Amino acid sequence: MKIVIDADDAAFSLKSVVVAHLESMGVEVEDLNYNGIKPDAAYPEVGYHLAKKVRDEKLDRAILICGTGLGMAMIANKVEGVYAGVCHDTYSAERLRESNNAQVLTMGARVVGDELAKTIVDAWLKAEYRGGRSAPKVDTMRNLEKESFHSKKSN
Repeated sequence: MKIVIDADDAAFSLKSVVVAHLESMGVEVEDLNYNGIKPDAAYPEVGYHLAKKVRDEKLDRAILICGTGLGMAMIANKVEGVYAGVCHDTYSAERLRESNNAQVLTMGARVVGDELAKTIVDAWLKAEYRGGRSAPKVDTMRNLEKESFHSKKSN
């Protein structure tokens, strides 16, 4: 499994903890380090850059971290075909995958500590999309997304 990860300046420390945790489990990690390319980049650019990579390379898993996780989720969801959710507990992380088939986990470095972040990541990694009763809802979400991204505006 390969995980793509990035963070803004509010979350560099937590990103390092998560990267080390993933690598200790034998997970291949690609740190995009967008701030290394563009030092003044704020979370919208960092999150958008990662989300485009998820879309273009059809990646199954990615992690974005900012101060709260909220902004990263919002910007990642602006990229068609990318589904992100902020998780600050293990149950939400499981449901993000099992019920919603989201590829991107977002977390807030100002909300979760190092150890909780590791357990959230673990729960998310173990979870797989189940379909079942959630499948029609996920299909509806994807169809509405297509309508939103491709609708013709009338004046």
